[in-house]
Amino acid sequence: MGSIVLKSLSVLLGIFFLFVGTLKMSPVISKELHKDLRKDYVKYAKVFPLSKAVDIKVPAKWYRRAVGGIEVLSGVCLAFVPYRNVKQGANITLLVSHLLAVYTHYAAKDKFERMAPALVFLFMLAGRLVIDYQLRRKELAEVAETKAQKQE
Repeated sequence: MGSIVLKSLSVLLGIFFLFVGTLKMSPVISKELHKDLRKDYVKYAKVFPLSKAVDIKVPAKWYRRAVGGIEVLSGVCLAFVPYRNVKQGANITLLVSHLLAVYTHYAAKDKFERMAPALVFLFMLAGRLVIDYQLRRKELAEVAETKAQKQE
């Protein structure tokens, strides 16, 4: 990771998802927010995509904890793990998670104000992927150019 933009975006997104995931999993940070999330996830578990397609009922508690666990694990990977492929995996996992979150808000008929944070972080995660892809292409082009110069 050669870019300060990519590094700072990774760390900030990672810390944010670590915070939000912890909030979903336990009341350590804020009892009130955790209580509100518990109520919200009862509604979200009812519109879980697999519940209609495969007739699987997901308990709200498991759904909330699974999403929180994914966010904590992926946040730690984004913020603190130095390997590019691990960060990419965490980024893609969070991207899919937020696509599911946007769908869930839509299916639950939440107002746009409730859906907006999921959309913002979806776009930030997509932006991080694009930045990393551009940096990787640039690095590969430089390596190819260096090889071509050595062969001359």
